[in-house]
Amino acid sequence: MPLLAGGLLELPLGVLAGEGKRRRLAVLAGGIVFVLTLLGIASARSFAVLLCAFVAFYPASGAFVSLTQAELMDTWPDRHAQVMARWELAGSIGAVAGPLLLTAVLASGGGWRDAYLVLAVLAALAWLGRCLRGRQAAGTGTVEASGEAGRRPWTVRGREVLAALRDWGTVRWLVLLQVADLLGDVFTGFLALYLVDVEHVRPAIAALAIAIRLGASLAGSSALIVVLERVGDLTVLRATAAAAALLYPGFLLVPGVAPKLAILAVLSAASAPWYPLLQARLYGSLPGRSSAAVTLSSAAGLAGGLGPLAVGLTAQAFGLGWALAGLVVVPLAVLALSATARRT
Repeated sequence: MPLLAGGLLELPLGVLAGEGKRRRLAVLAGGIVFVLTLLGIASARSFAVLLCAFVAFYPASGAFVSLTQAELMDTWPDRHAQVMARWELAGSIGAVAGPLLLTAVLASGGGWRDAYLVLAVLAALAWLGRCLRGRQAAGTGTVEASGEAGRRPWTVRGREVLAALRDWGTVRWLVLLQVADLLGDVFTGFLALYLVDVEHVRPAIAALAIAIRLGASLAGSSALIVVLERVGDLTVLRATAAAAALLYPGFLLVPGVAPKLAILAVLSAASAPWYPLLQARLYGSLPGRSSAAVTLSSAAGLAGGLGPLAVGLTAQAFGLGWALAGLVVVPLAVLALSATARRT
């Protein structure tokens, strides 16, 4: 329900917010709602309140986070891949820090509600930082420079979205973003269950595997920043896809816990660059139309939300081992479709 209802509420944000000052106000308003939803989750005493808070979290996150990403893409039009690499590194740090934060809260005698309160405080600090950055940009004229784009009617931006859907160069990256996520967040979601139920390892080993995957993804995101200063983004994308096409079947087939964990680490580092590079390419296919990219990403995310369901239904019918085995096509698809793109 949060994915579907919240995703639908998030869908028009890019088109309605536009660019310039209007977008900045949307980001700040979204940040306030973002903090309030975290407080709502922490204080919820009924399922209905908790559900409403999670539904509101999606459009709030879209306004606060996705529109900020779009602004960064507009600020650095010639360095989309490099900026997205840094964005992904921040996300990877958060993925590693989240479990550590929860562990610290639990160790100090708190509960999951206290963890959400801490997140609300951190989000409030991020919102204050965004306010300060916005004032600095206004002082240097950055916001005013993009004001003309922000004053375009929303109907114009809506037509840009429809036009982008007829452009294979844009649709390709939208499709690849959702396909690649099957070997990203979706695979991570099923990983511990696969190791315990199919490979019959102890839950502690499965927890270790998740830690290894998050740590290796962080390492891959860090390395990407350095690599992109020397190698083109398409070269990195194709090389990592080719590597994953060999590593993922190896992870499924190799016997023994230690070899599996070793291959998992290399696979996680190899697939870490996919999201930032594909997202950067999406923005690059829509120069000057970042608002359209935000809306299209939201729409594609709704469709991509069926990925975990598809894996789960396949697992119910044929077993989780066979369901995850079907994901071997993911790196092949990334490799094949990225091969049709041109270097820019």
